[in-house]
Amino acid sequence: MKQPFGKTVSFVEKLKKLGEVVDTRDVMAILVEADPDALASAMALKRLLWRRVRRVDIYRINKVARPDNQAFIRMLGIRNRHIRHLKKSEFSKYALVDSQPSHSEVFAAYPFDIIIDHHPVSEGLNAPFIDVQPEYGANATILAEYLKAARITPSPKLATALFYGIKSDTDNFVRGSVSRDIIVFRNLYEQANLNIIKKIEASELSMKTLGSMQAAIENVALIRETAFVHMGAVTSADHLVIVADFLMKLAEATWSIVSGIHNGKLVVIFRNAGFRRDAGRRAQNTFGDLGSAGGHKSAARAEIPLAAIQDVAGDTVDYDTFVRRRIKKSAS
Repeated sequence: MKQPFGKTVSFVEKLKKLGEVVDTRDVMAILVEADPDALASAMALKRLLWRRVRRVDIYRINKVARPDNQAFIRMLGIRNRHIRHLKKSEFSKYALVDSQPSHSEVFAAYPFDIIIDHHPVSEGLNAPFIDVQPEYGANATILAEYLKAARITPSPKLATALFYGIKSDTDNFVRGSVSRDIIVFRNLYEQANLNIIKKIEASELSMKTLGSMQAAIENVALIRETAFVHMGAVTSADHLVIVADFLMKLAEATWSIVSGIHNGKLVVIFRNAGFRRDAGRRAQNTFGDLGSAGGHKSAARAEIPLAAIQDVAGDTVDYDTFVRRRIKKSAS
C-alpha cells in the first residue's frame, strides 16, 4: 500500500506534488459519492486545477435523493453528472475525493491519479497522489487548506459549498473534528451566503421522506438504548440516513440503527451519541464478516449483499430479525 502524506508535510509541499501529477493537456474526471462534503471538495479541487489541466468534470456514482442535498446542488448550481454518462475515452486523469476505491465497486473500476479523503485508510490504496487524513472532520476542510496554500480566495459560491460541507459532515461539530475544521469554518463564515445555508437546512423533508418517517415511528423498537427500525425495501438508501438522524432525537436512545434493502443489498446506517462506543467499530464488528462496514465514531454504514446473508441464514431469511439479532449481540 502506498502511504499517504505524514502529518509534518505542509499543504504547500503537497500542492507542489499535486501539480506534478497533471499537465495542461489533461482532461480530468472527479468522482464522488455525492453529498455536500464530497461535492464541495470536488468543486475546490476543480478550482485548484484551473489552468493546470484542460478541463475538469464532476461525476457522481449515486442518485441524490435527500431533499436538502438536492437543494444544495440546485441553489449553488453545482454542475455534476451521473457516472453512467462518463465516457472513459474522453479523460486522461481521474480523481477521487471524500472516498477511497475500496468504498464502492464502481470506484474500484477506475485508475485514480489523485485521492484526497478523510476516512480511515483502507488496504491496497494506490495512486500517484494520495492525501488521506482521518483526523479531519470534513474533507472540505482539507481542500480549503489546499486553496489557502495556493493563495486562492474562494468565490462566494465555493465558500458557501465548503462552509456547508464542513457544517453537514461534522453535524455542526457534534461529530469528530479537529481545531483546523473549526478555524477553516470560521474563516469561510465571512464569505459564505448564510441565507442559502438557511434554505438548504430547511429543505430536509419531502412528501416521500415524510412517509418514511411515519413508517419509522410506527415500527421503531428500543434495544438497550438503541433505536432500531428495519424499513424493508427502499427506493434510496438516503431515506435510511434521514430516519437514523431523526431517531437520534429520542431521549431514550444513545444509538440509532436503521436498515433497509436497496439494490440487492442490506444497507445498515449507524448513529451514536455516546462517549465510549464507536459507530465505525460497531458496524465492522456487527456486519464486517459479510460485507463492507465502517465509518466514524459517531456515524457509520454497512452494506451486505443479500446473497451473502442468504448463505448464512437461508433463502427465506427475515431481514428484520436478522439485523435485530446482530444488534443485540453487538450490544452485549
